[in-house]
Amino acid sequence: MRPPASFRPVGTTFTPTGSFVCRSCRLGRRPFSSATTAPPGPAIAASPPPPPSSGIARLSSRRLISVSGPDAAKYLQGVITASITDPAGEARRSGFYAAFLSAPGRVLHDVFVYPDTLGVASSGGSGDAKLGESFLIEVDADEAERLQKHIRRYKLRAKFAVRLLDPGEWSVWQAWDDGDPSTGGLASMADATSPAGQQQQQQHGIILRDPRLPALGYRLLAARDGPPPQVDLAQAPESAYQIRRYLHGVPEGQDEVLREQALPLEANMDAAGAIDFRKGCYVGQELTIRTKHRGVVRKRVLPCVLYAPEQAMPAELAYHPGIELASEPRPAGAENLPSGLSIGRVGKKGRSAGKWLKGVGNVGLALCRLEIMTDVVLPGETASATYNPEDEFVIQERLDADQVGQAFKIKAFVPLWLRQGLNQTPHP
Repeated sequence: MRPPASFRPVGTTFTPTGSFVCRSCRLGRRPFSSATTAPPGPAIAASPPPPPSSGIARLSSRRLISVSGPDAAKYLQGVITASITDPAGEARRSGFYAAFLSAPGRVLHDVFVYPDTLGVASSGGSGDAKLGESFLIEVDADEAERLQKHIRRYKLRAKFAVRLLDPGEWSVWQAWDDGDPSTGGLASMADATSPAGQQQQQQHGIILRDPRLPALGYRLLAARDGPPPQVDLAQAPESAYQIRRYLHGVPEGQDEVLREQALPLEANMDAAGAIDFRKGCYVGQELTIRTKHRGVVRKRVLPCVLYAPEQAMPAELAYHPGIELASEPRPAGAENLPSGLSIGRVGKKGRSAGKWLKGVGNVGLALCRLEIMTDVVLPGETASATYNPEDEFVIQERLDADQVGQAFKIKAFVPLWLRQGLNQTPHP
């Protein structure tokens, strides 16, 4: 580069020497070079190993809110989908699964509600609480503060207190054992024959058989920042519980039950026992009841398997830590796919067959159109008119408006518990 003319004596010729270095070179920049180096992209998360057949996992993705006072039960009865009382009208003694809805009937929060039998609100968990006046609400940790504000906003003059518990006070765990429950690690913790939804109490914790699906195991609330007592199980990472949920097709949290978008029946809350269709009025009831009795639920959250475009369609729902792609040097994982990707039929045009939600490894959850992706027969129809077992489906990343990324094929499965809830029989 020639130096400015003011630096050269008049009448002389410029000869490059090692003593002059232009400013761009000193700064290490080449503003007109076409060989630019792209900035490093985001790190790709590695898929976790398969979950163990038994274990206990602390769920850091969940938080607890205490609602306690004379009007607590009356308030909750008017804002959640499940009934706060049993069929006899008495206060429930066991925890249950439910949801907070918006006025148009969309899900705000999916929650577990536990009777506070340990008196967490009044004495930090060392005493008894009056049955029917104190409850613990378990919610997605990222949504806990929002739910606390929501409860306070519509509390009005109702007499009860609301407090978001610190993670160090009480923690949420999930325990499971796929072996013999009478001799496995859960035998010392709870009665293996107890039905789903039966809550038990220990000195420093609450045990609840998962009311959504018994195969998921037990929910535990433990005092202080430590492992639950009397559980002879090895501790597993939370990802193990997440994979088990995906294999059973059970969504949880607002990454999978989309806030103000998902209908409770689309998230399978009816089959999971989260909705009491006989209870009185509550926020969002009108659309929920009308959908149940007069509408048709054409989309449901289903477990799915992702596989490479060159691979054969999988015959069963099974977890593998990654997806082997011919175009990639290492396995790809569903956890790196963004939520909301549209699902389309291979080689066919038309409406979207569904929407990707979230996954790990080669499995995940998607909101699927039943008549397109499954053999489920919708009410009022004699057969799934548009379903073809030979059809394959695909999702594809979109990098920007003009570029697309990696494509994956996807197959949806209808778990047995959901078929039973829908009164469907498997396709031969």
